[in-house]
Formats: sequence, C-alpha cells, structure tokens
Amino acid sequence: MASWTHSTKKLNNITEFIFRGLSQNPETEEVCFVIFSFFYMVILLGNFLIMVTVCQGNLFKTPMYFFLNFLSFIDICYSSVTAPKMIVDLLANNKTISYVGCMLQLFGVHFFGCTEIFILTVMAYDRYVAICKPLHYMTIMDRERCNKMLLGTWVGGFLHSIIQVALVVQLPFCGPNEIDHYFCDVHPVLKLACSDTYVVGVVVTANSGTIALGSFVILLISYTIILVSLRKQSAEGRRKALSTCGSHIAVVIIFFGPCTFMYMRPDTTFAEDKMVAIFYTIVTPMLNPLIYTLRNAEMKNAMKKMWSRKIFWDANNK
Repeated sequence: MASWTHSTKKLNNITEFIFRGLSQNPETEEVCFVIFSFFYMVILLGNFLIMVTVCQGNLFKTPMYFFLNFLSFIDICYSSVTAPKMIVDLLANNKTISYVGCMLQLFGVHFFGCTEIFILTVMAYDRYVAICKPLHYMTIMDRERCNKMLLGTWVGGFLHSIIQVALVVQLPFCGPNEIDHYFCDVHPVLKLACSDTYVVGVVVTANSGTIALGSFVILLISYTIILVSLRKQSAEGRRKALSTCGSHIAVVIIFFGPCTFMYMRPDTTFAEDKMVAIFYTIVTPMLNPLIYTLRNAEMKNAMKKMWSRKIFWDANNK
C-alpha cells in the first residue's frame, strides 16, 4: 500500500509537460507558422471537399468511395490532434500542455493513426474484390459488410490506442518534464519516466509493429494478386484498374513508410524524428485529397458536375 501511494505521489509531481517544439530559432518558427498554417487549411479544405463530393455526387453507394469518405474524415481528425497545437506553439513563448491533455493527445494520435492504417488495408481488400471478382463485387462488398468493416477499423484503432495510453499512464513522472517533440507520443514521453521503461518500450513497439507489419503483409498480398490478375484483362481494364490502385498505393507508401520508421524500431531517437512525424501527421493528410482527385477520373467528373450544378443553381436564384 505504501509503495502504491509513493508511486501515485511521484506521478502527480508532473502536472504539465513542456514541448521543445520544431526549432529553438524564432525566425524559423515564424516561417514554419506560415507554412504549416497553410498546410492545415489545405488539409481541412481538401478532405472536406472530397467528403462533400462523395456525398453529393451519389458516390457514397460505391464501396471504394464509401471508405474514401471516411479516410478523408480520419485525415481531418488525425491532423487536428497535433497541428493546431503545434501551429499555436510556434508563436508561443511557453509551449506547455497539461498531463491530462498530453495523455488525450497521445490517445488521439494512435487512435486516428491506427484507424487510418486499418481503413487503408480495407480499401486494398476492396480493390482486390473489385478487380479479381468483378461479377460478385457488389454482393461481397454490400453495405452491411462495409459497415462491419468500418466498425472494425474504429474498434481496432480504439483497442490499440487504449493499450498505448494504459502503458504510459501507469508510469511515474517526477521530472524533468520537457518533451523533445512538438506533440505527445509514446517514445518521447517514456524518456521522462522515473522508472525503467524497457519492458514498456518493447510492448509498445510490439503492439505498433504487429499492426503495421500485419497490415503491410495484407496490402502486399492484395496488390500482388491484383497485379497478376491484371495481365488477363484488356488494356482499357488495366488502365482503369491501375488508375484507382495507383492512387491507393501512393497513399499507402507515403503513410506506411514514415510510420514504419517511427514505430517498428527499438526505443531510440534520431534527429530526423520530428521531420518524419511532420510527414505522416500533416503532409500525408494534405496529399491524400490531391492524390485521389488528380489520379481519379470519376472523382474529378463528380466534382465538375457538383460545381456545375452549384453554378447553375446560383444563376437561377439570382
């Protein structure tokens, strides 16, 4: 009992953490403020535009766009967990966050990040069914199954993130309280614990690594089968399939690459960690709308029709 009380007191010694941020140079921070403010606006506008297009363009009934709609929603949530706080901190003298706020941010980063991994995996399965079993596509990927798969991505993301937070919350923090990052993530926070975190670090890496590796294997198998099956299709069929698959493969590469670098390795720190984190928390959510619209003829046509209807409606109501 005495030991538990002592641990609790140590835990309560830290009520807030201080971020070191992206840079210690005020001029660099001002430049970063402008750049990342623009990036965040593009994330919000781009992903919101996709959501509106999918819903208004009658694409929501198609499984691929059903999942794309929720991928855009996840991108908005994922970037919003870290970007607004980082942008504000770039002009702030004191980059602080409460202990509770830090744990909530850690939960949000892993919840939305892991959910995005699962959605990308589900979208790869969707492309596999569409290309390899086209005659049974709408039967296999009916709305009930799509809803169950979507629910599974949310549940999987929640379970992963709650495990990560539970591993950190039980650790004692008695100082220092300066996090060498711009948001609360597991490894930077573990370095501040007042106890041995080797076992916790191994469990954290195993948890994240199993999810990332398992999802990557499923993606690899799906696209290997797809590429083999494309040889039997016509040139026009291959072109159309590669158009939709190419967009998804590009998103997978730019998201999985940095995540793998960060979470499938021992508890070590590299100077590039912050830049890598910027890539998967801000740059990737910003690029996703561009990739899916520029490489997808159906999405571009739906956007043109939507804006044409809006212009026609506005003209008739003047």
